[in-house]
Amino acid sequence: MTRLLHKAIDALSEFLGLEAAGGLVLMGASLLGLIVANSPFSEHYFDFLRLPVAVQIGTFSIAKPLALWINDGLMAVFFLLVGLELKREIIEGHLSSLGRASLPLFAAAGGMAAPALIYAALNRGDPAAMKGWAIPAATDIAFALGVIALLGSRVPTVLKTFLLSIAVFDDVGAIIVIALFYTDHLSMPALAAAGALLAGLVALHFSGVRGPGAYLVIGVLLWAAVLKSGVHATLAGLAVAFAIPLRAPAAMEGNPEEPAPDRSGSSPLRRLEHSLHPWVAFGVLPLFGFANAGVPLGGVSAADLTHPVPVGIVLGLLAGKPLGIVAASWLAVRAGLAALGDEVRWRHVAAIGVLCGTGFTMSFFIASLAFEQGGVAHFGLERLGILLGSFLSGLIGYLALRRTLSPPRAPG
Repeated sequence: MTRLLHKAIDALSEFLGLEAAGGLVLMGASLLGLIVANSPFSEHYFDFLRLPVAVQIGTFSIAKPLALWINDGLMAVFFLLVGLELKREIIEGHLSSLGRASLPLFAAAGGMAAPALIYAALNRGDPAAMKGWAIPAATDIAFALGVIALLGSRVPTVLKTFLLSIAVFDDVGAIIVIALFYTDHLSMPALAAAGALLAGLVALHFSGVRGPGAYLVIGVLLWAAVLKSGVHATLAGLAVAFAIPLRAPAAMEGNPEEPAPDRSGSSPLRRLEHSLHPWVAFGVLPLFGFANAGVPLGGVSAADLTHPVPVGIVLGLLAGKPLGIVAASWLAVRAGLAALGDEVRWRHVAAIGVLCGTGFTMSFFIASLAFEQGGVAHFGLERLGILLGSFLSGLIGYLALRRTLSPPRAPG
């Protein structure tokens, strides 16, 4: 048991280290996109994003500009990785028991509700702007862990785990929001095809297929069917993730209650998760950040900065996130539904709450769904609010954590 615990801690440390490094790369790529979009090369930048890309097999075709292939296609790989992490954590990780999952669950719920309410209050009466109510409800785990990485060993693992758990529940909440509120014009034939492919994934799982290849082949077909159905295609990644088995064959033939050894090669899910991490952390997310952070600032006026859309996003991320997280956590603890960890204090919860205001990737993603039909997105106001709110949340969250955490111990 002790050896398994040490291995689990080592795996978590490796995961956090990779995510933190990826967060720093994401920051750099996003900053590069912003710089290029406001440079003499801006025309080439936007021509690159508008580049038409088409795939056709017989009469079936998918034709989109490159920016939408990034947002609809590559982000499905990101959601596949999120789903793999979520399934593993629910089955045998730090979300596997109600006691450990309850506090971040309540914190995430409050951290999504408060920003959405702030945004809605400021944009009520404007139907186009109200489509973006969920933009400030998201948390970018890669960005937040990148900020935490700047503090090094001063941040205890339990606090990183608390942040990671909130972000995981945030991602689940974002997926539910996308499925319920950003889906329209459904195609019943495409939905029927997606349903048949989902049944195929379930059949693979229960027939004992362990290799991820078959799941991924069906997953690509499922992505195309979901894309044509009107439901956002990235949800296909989550469906594939939950179909891939966690247990290694040896573990399933023995005691089903005993988890497989904590090695990436011993579990189909862990093996795929381990393979996808570097591609997502250092490829998918930086490319997404580069493609979505390019906001032309030349024509930005004071009126733009005070528009209810960016103000609602900034206040939602910067104020709504910490208020919602702290309030919901305090109520849960007071009601006896959750408890603070041994090394966690309320000042830490507040600082983590501020850091969770780095919506960035997920906020950009929801914004692209909310305003893809036009409206305020033509002015770039929502992206301006995301950039400003995420930057301020990251900066203030870093300063708050640095102030509340103990200084590093002197060597020797």
